[in-house]
Amino acid sequence: MINFNGTLVSQDANIVAQNRGFLYGDAVFETVKIVNSKILFLEDHYFRLMSSMRVIRMEIPMNFTMEYLEEQIVALVKNNGLESSSRARITVYRNEGGYYLPQNNTVSFLIQAISLENTLYALDEKEYEVDLYKDFYVTKHLLSSIKTTNRLINVTGSIYASENGLDNCILLNDSKNVVEALQGNVFMLKGKVLITPPVSEGCLNGVMRKQILKIAEKLEGIEVVEEIISPFDIQKADELFVTNVIKGIQPITKYRKKEFSIEISKVLVARLNEFLNLGNYSVISE
Repeated sequence: MINFNGTLVSQDANIVAQNRGFLYGDAVFETVKIVNSKILFLEDHYFRLMSSMRVIRMEIPMNFTMEYLEEQIVALVKNNGLESSSRARITVYRNEGGYYLPQNNTVSFLIQAISLENTLYALDEKEYEVDLYKDFYVTKHLLSSIKTTNRLINVTGSIYASENGLDNCILLNDSKNVVEALQGNVFMLKGKVLITPPVSEGCLNGVMRKQILKIAEKLEGIEVVEEIISPFDIQKADELFVTNVIKGIQPITKYRKKEFSIEISKVLVARLNEFLNLGNYSVISE
């Protein structure tokens, strides 16, 4: 028996009782966007998931091919009538058994999906204010760059943002440099140079980050670099924006007393949608 919300029930009645993802955060996940029954940037999502599983020593089943996972996600989306535009999350967790040391490295997975309003990416031009989150810091190591189910810094940071009337917060690493935002990677435009922190600083190896880097490199007059950003650099920036696969690009309009333009964000969203309109759902070409 276990106690679930004050009621004694059979252990078998609650699937989280022995779930290692619940007990130890022993799980990884990917969130994808589906448009017209196609998963955007599927290859990038798949290889990041496989890489994450390898990093934490999960056993990858023989049937875990890209085609298999695509079939599983699309089947759920179609069954729920969400094929036109939706987001889906696949969570892969190590099977039950053991304490910190697992009894085995086999895995199970869970997929969830909800509808999205837009098929193409839309730029939200309303005021969007951020500040630094300094209660906790991101550690610069490989685990910080993959999507595990341990997102406590994102949870506590989101609560802090809500309590302080902010739309988002910028996370810092243990060197006090900019890592990313609570819900995505950060890009900064300074003059004609577009900068984003390297993955070695502890940021997620974002799928949309990769697409924006490719698109921006094709823009005339823009230099694209991956280098360290300090909090002081933000005050000198011309533009600042956040990227993730679901939102695309979210311009930041205000950081403390500093206000930013959104011109490069408009250009990048337009270019991103051009690829989607051409049917390039899998990957933006080099």
